[in-house]
Amino acid sequence: MSQKQWIAGINAVSAAIEHDADNVREVLIEAGAKNPRLAEIESNARRFGIDARRVNQQALAGVVGNLRHQGVVARYAAARTWSEDELQGLVEAAEGRALVLLLDGVQDPHNLGACLRSAAAAGATAVVIPKDKSVQVNATVRKTSAGAADSVPVVPVTNLARTMRDLQQLGVWLYGLAGEADASLYSIDLRGNVALVLGGEGDGLRRLTRENCDQLVKIPMPGGDASGGVESLNVSVATGVTLFEAVRQRQ
Repeated sequence: MSQKQWIAGINAVSAAIEHDADNVREVLIEAGAKNPRLAEIESNARRFGIDARRVNQQALAGVVGNLRHQGVVARYAAARTWSEDELQGLVEAAEGRALVLLLDGVQDPHNLGACLRSAAAAGATAVVIPKDKSVQVNATVRKTSAGAADSVPVVPVTNLARTMRDLQQLGVWLYGLAGEADASLYSIDLRGNVALVLGGEGDGLRRLTRENCDQLVKIPMPGGDASGGVESLNVSVATGVTLFEAVRQRQ
């Protein structure tokens, strides 16, 4: 990603400075704001040689529009870009305990940001997303992820089905989440090399993605069968439930 962008919010800007300071070009902070975390961001930016300036609220709003900025924005040159070729190294470095999240076509940047936040909290090895028909890591994703977009490797891939087959060759077992599956998420072993595959909003897993999974599983929902009950979970909620079942088993 070479295009410059603005990121907004205390957590997003703090994480960018901490994890990728070389790509933060400047930081704008609301003049007169008393939040001590803003003063900390200003100090850290200057420690890394990043230009940090105090500006009025109108200037901040002019940069990021309606995006809630919490008094700070940063001009960001590029995220740490992970290539498809690096995925093998990430899996091998996990030494038999890789935990990969594959997201098949998530369109809403808020959902992707929430998924990244859960992945970072769960210590995921990597998050794989398609380059096409999927939202990419943008300013809204960074804001929603609360900095997680800079702390978990996000690997955009050209062909998700091919990447799934490559992971299988590396000894990674692929579990796809599907509401109609017979097996329960809680009945399978998630302690080894595992990839959790979740579909996008609305349609869920695409046919080819589904066919390349080793097994389909479901999250049991006792309230889903009742009249008027919930039929499915939001992808970011399902991601959190699934990842932390893996975390529970690995403790």
